[in-house]
Amino acid sequence: MTPRALNFGAGPSALPEAVLREAGEALLDFQGTGMGIAEISHRSKEFKNYIQGVESDIRKLLKVPESHVILFTQGGGCAQFSAVVLNMLAAHHDQHPALTSEQRSTDYIVTGSWSDKAAKEAKRLGGAKVNVIVDSRKFSEQGKFDNIPSHKNDTYKFSENPVLIYYCANETVDGVEFAREEDKETSFPFHLLPKNPPLVGDYSSSFMSHPIPHLADHAIIYAGAQKNLGPAGLTVLIVRKDCIVDVDKAARNGAIPIPLCTAYSTLANHQSLYNTPPVLSIYISGLVLKRMIQEFGEGAMEKYAQLSANKSKMVYDALEQGVQRQVFRKKVKEGSGSQMNVVFDVIGEGKLDKFIAGAEARNMKGLRGHRSVGGARVSLYNAITESNVQALVDYMMEFVEANSNVIH
Repeated sequence: MTPRALNFGAGPSALPEAVLREAGEALLDFQGTGMGIAEISHRSKEFKNYIQGVESDIRKLLKVPESHVILFTQGGGCAQFSAVVLNMLAAHHDQHPALTSEQRSTDYIVTGSWSDKAAKEAKRLGGAKVNVIVDSRKFSEQGKFDNIPSHKNDTYKFSENPVLIYYCANETVDGVEFAREEDKETSFPFHLLPKNPPLVGDYSSSFMSHPIPHLADHAIIYAGAQKNLGPAGLTVLIVRKDCIVDVDKAARNGAIPIPLCTAYSTLANHQSLYNTPPVLSIYISGLVLKRMIQEFGEGAMEKYAQLSANKSKMVYDALEQGVQRQVFRKKVKEGSGSQMNVVFDVIGEGKLDKFIAGAEARNMKGLRGHRSVGGARVSLYNAITESNVQALVDYMMEFVEANSNVIH
């Protein structure tokens, strides 16, 4: 059998080998039914019980309050660019039926490629004015997504009674992330939000790797599973109950009609089983959650947060040495770097290809940066162990020694 690669790709990500082996067995027989998990009906009692367990484990690990429901759907984060706008517009129409589209607004904090795409989708859909209240490119000397703007300089000014306030916690393409320590000026400005904020957070690439700060203050949190939780195909939603409304009534009040399969009320009323959900992705995600709890108990999020911090420090320390030796170049300002996706350039013509080839010769895969920005990118999701990271760091330092003209 070909040795397992060290998968540092940005997604779909590495999964624990033990989980993959257990899932392989379930492809032949799920819970003694004589049918594989990819064959069994999503309406069978076995799968209904299983999906309820997945919901329960997410609720326990993230400490999701009863004010919020957990839903499972398809379409990835990109589908939610549309769904969050349509559902929050419906809720806003339900609360304020007399307002016109010109009197409604959505607030977007744009710090990278994904939040930029989300804001553009909101403009395409209409139904409310789109206010980009922060665009981090305006705080960059190169006009790039290379920073998280400080909240100490009167930067964030939210609209009065907005339909939603949108942010992406971690930008996988650009390698920037809101600081996880709330005392840092690049943390998300929760303290500046209005009361009962219609806050929408895209947590796709850091979901289940750390506790979500101020979770109860969010209207919606969503995440694609294919980073820290499971395979591609599953999107997890955490939605505050007061944001789930009768979308047909809202449409009669002037809201944009919502396709049933993207209406949160449809998902909630049918326990995420209105149509066939991504059964296999849900099953494997459930195995990952069980493994988290078995290893670290219900405090697993705090443990994974510490592991995430440790792994990213190892890579950033190696990157810094490469910068000093003029082999690597940082792409993100200090204090804005992602713990999940470390991005950098390799200096010199042909040197990036050389770095990637050397990594692949050592069975390290997925290190090339996103096609839109180039460079290198190291993704450090939960299934990547500290020993995996040490192997990469050893290679990075070997590459620095072989390619530096600076005397150490």
